[in-house]
Amino acid sequence: MKCETKIIARYAETDQMGVIHHSVYPIWFEAARTEFIKLAGLTYTQLEQQGVMLPVAALTCQYYRPVHYEDEVTIVTEIEKVTYAKIIFHYQVLLSGQLMAEGTTTHGFVSRETFRPINLKKQMPDFYAALQSSVSC
Repeated sequence: MKCETKIIARYAETDQMGVIHHSVYPIWFEAARTEFIKLAGLTYTQLEQQGVMLPVAALTCQYYRPVHYEDEVTIVTEIEKVTYAKIIFHYQVLLSGQLMAEGTTTHGFVSRETFRPINLKKQMPDFYAALQSSVSC
């Protein structure tokens, strides 16, 4: 499954050169990941209400071309890998079909109460199956 999220680059996200600052991309990844999770069947709020949190364990981003103020980008989000204990998302930032940047985020499935790792397949088998069937990379 692929999820496409549209974002219009805001002025506050630019640096002195008029280019979207590198620190903005993880925020865009989060917005796209939130949309992806919704398409998989639950919101982040619902996950947390069921006792599951997804903290970021790692993040990568490669920058290929600059994005500027008011550019409308599409962030394509896919699951690269999912196991009982973690999930890796892959993102592509596209402008008019051209790859501007890409990256990944790795998240652990942890208990909301203890912040210790959980087995998502045991705790939420239906949601785990939905994520597993979404793996496309």
